[in-house]
Amino acid sequence: MTIKIFLSAYFCVVTIFGFSQTKTDSIVKAETIVIKTNDSLIDGKLITPQKIILAVVDSLGIKNLQDLPEAAELEEKWLEELYSTSLFDTIYKSVTELKYDPVDYPELSTDTLKARLKRLNARTPFNVEYNPSLENVIKNYLKHRRTSMERLMGLSHFYFPMFEQEFDNYNIPLEMKYLSIVESALKPRARSRVGATGLWQFMFATGKEYKLDVSSYVDERSDPIKSTTAAAQYLSRLYRIFGDWDLALAAYNSGPGNVNKAIRRSGGYKNYWNIRQNLPRETAGYVPAFLATMYIFEFAEEHGFKPERPAFQHIQTDTIHVKQMITLDQVAETTGVNIEELQFLNPSYKLDIIPKVEGKTYVLRLPREAVGVFTANEDEIYAFAKAEFNKREKPLPQLFNADTKVRYRVKNGDYLGKIARKYGVRVSQIKRWNGLRSNNLKIGQRLTIYPRNPSGSTKTQHISKTVSKAGKKTYKVKSGDSLWSIAQKFSGVSVQNIKDWNGIGSNKLKIGMTLVVSK
Repeated sequence: MTIKIFLSAYFCVVTIFGFSQTKTDSIVKAETIVIKTNDSLIDGKLITPQKIILAVVDSLGIKNLQDLPEAAELEEKWLEELYSTSLFDTIYKSVTELKYDPVDYPELSTDTLKARLKRLNARTPFNVEYNPSLENVIKNYLKHRRTSMERLMGLSHFYFPMFEQEFDNYNIPLEMKYLSIVESALKPRARSRVGATGLWQFMFATGKEYKLDVSSYVDERSDPIKSTTAAAQYLSRLYRIFGDWDLALAAYNSGPGNVNKAIRRSGGYKNYWNIRQNLPRETAGYVPAFLATMYIFEFAEEHGFKPERPAFQHIQTDTIHVKQMITLDQVAETTGVNIEELQFLNPSYKLDIIPKVEGKTYVLRLPREAVGVFTANEDEIYAFAKAEFNKREKPLPQLFNADTKVRYRVKNGDYLGKIARKYGVRVSQIKRWNGLRSNNLKIGQRLTIYPRNPSGSTKTQHISKTVSKAGKKTYKVKSGDSLWSIAQKFSGVSVQNIKDWNGIGSNKLKIGMTLVVSK
């Protein structure tokens, strides 16, 4: 998982579907290390060389795959927000320890809040009624969780359209989309201490009941569309039982049995606020958290929220039926889509491996512009993947000398993809070298890294002998060049190296410009 450590956090609730943020390992058995970006730009225009790509075992043989002309550069800041937001750890605590103490927030008067809740109640089937406890929760979030909420609003622009479509198919109130905020902070690979997984936090048995495939390779509880369909079916079932959406929410959190017990203990009341004191602690804060979230999202403009919108929408992606086993690492290497983006778009593949299983169909979701790259070079890409799977990985001592390893200390803002680019290696390699089973990192954690070709090779030595008198080797950009293709010409050099050495902030190149390609 890519991770980015945020200073602020949002709210959450623990349920029988509680959650924890987890991303799974990337396992690739490949010797050749390639850092690749989507960067075939010349004079501000994308150029696609017209040539046949031949599949070879070495990953350097596919270095000329190019993107489509209409491909757009994705906004790096937004993507990092998508891939590495880490609101989970604080969400659980904030909701289970929900405070109802009065909050001084003069920007929102009680009369104004009452009027807005009345308007909200009129357009939703939920019982959005004013009470002092709800007021205190709303003001608490507005005062203390503003940054977290703004980030979640940004993420919601990607997820909510697909949620609304699925809920509409099952006649579920569209406002139910806010439940995903409370459940998982919009983390498709969120995983609780008890194993509840995904945006909607399904337990293993419940996921199986709703036909979500869970295997060694795949966990469809993390699939945004399939899990949302399952959540809609489950919520419909709960509503048929209780006939009230507030109680359906409570049952989603604690189970129908606990809600029935609370109804009995309250003397037969069926209003959530009347049975709330008889519900488990987590559930008691669950519905207020949901209602507070709904209020803040619905009246975001009135409270001055300005969330960053995504660089792309779900509708700007498409799927490809996979014909044979392939890893996300291999897809990244051949298409130029970075691994973090692929993990974000394909969260249901636990090991970052898309299997080929008889009788089952698995799909790869890609940005629309990358679909053309994949389909146009499909045979070559599959041949490359097969060749890499067939290769036997050499033991580390044969690849690297023991004295060339680097001990890296994780800093604030670090994530595996960023560290991998720094040292010219793969995320999967860092995880293998350090025995990591997920993408989670902690500040201060030390990682063992073997930088690319640290002991040197014949090519490396040759380049070092041909550097200029200033100790640097340069390269003049030609037609058809990209940062990635240039990096492949020089052993031990990554795209990020070239960017850093030349002060380049984007992937755009101009014919004739001179680049420093060694230090």
